[in-house]
Parts: sequence; C-alpha cells; structure tokens
Amino acid sequence: MGLQRRLQLVYRDNEDLWMQTAIKVAFATSDMKHVDQHFGAARSFAVYVLNRDQLRFVEASAFGRPDMDGNEDKLAAKIAALAGCAAVYSQAVGASAIGQLKAKGIQPVKVSPGAVISDLIVSLQEELRQGPSRWLAKAIADAQSTDVGRFDAMEAAGWLE
Repeated sequence: MGLQRRLQLVYRDNEDLWMQTAIKVAFATSDMKHVDQHFGAARSFAVYVLNRDQLRFVEASAFGRPDMDGNEDKLAAKIAALAGCAAVYSQAVGASAIGQLKAKGIQPVKVSPGAVISDLIVSLQEELRQGPSRWLAKAIADAQSTDVGRFDAMEAAGWLE
C-alpha cells in the first residue's frame, strides 16, 4: 500500500543553520510514542530532526494496512518517504529491506519491542555528545557533504586575515 497521508512541519527560525548541524531519523510506530512496528509492515513513521542539544518533530507519514505477502513493491513507497533520514528504527527489518535502505544511505536500527521513542532520542543525543558510533559518524559526514554550495557561501561571506 502506498503513502496515504503525510504531515510535514516547517520551521522558519534559523532553519538553514539548524539543518546543517542536525540529522533526520525515523521511527516505525503506530502511536507516535513507541517503536512497535516491523519496517515492511509499518503503518506509519514519526520523523524527527535532532542534534546533540535540540530536537524537532518534523513529519508523520501514514500508510494503508499492508499485506504480509512477501511482495517487496510496498517497500519503495516507505523508503521514498524516508528520503534524507540517516536511520530508521523498527522492531524488525527483512534482509531485502536492509539492502534497499542502505543503498539510500538509511541505517536500519532494530530495537526491542515497545521501545520508547523519547528514550531512543535521548540515547542518540547522548551518543552525539560523547562521540558517534561508526554508522552515525558516517551519516553525519554524508549529510554535511551533500551541500554542494557550502564553499560558494563561504566565499560570498568573505575571508578575514
């Protein structure tokens, strides 16, 4: 089943600076509080943008009831909805979905059933403060290297010697 509903929040205060220092993560959830869904069968995702000190809820994507038929076509809509995410947290994820997610630069993260989203966010922010794990350091580097105009902006600002 394809994407049925999508709510995106837009913030206007220093959003450009914020987005340069933050990562985007998604959680497979039915209640927006717990990670309680298998990736392929997820009916919705809650998406947050966070850095070591701040976080913002930015998006909720809802999908119809999926058939558990092994048909992988349903994964494409979910992966497309997670564009720009560094990671997606779920209770489980199949091997094919792992390959497709990683090909898009999205790290699948398996968590215990019913894991609390706010606790996972606190843990992720603590990891950012203490020094990121290998996958998280790569995600941060990938997010920062996608800004092809960053050197133009630096040049326009001028140099002081």
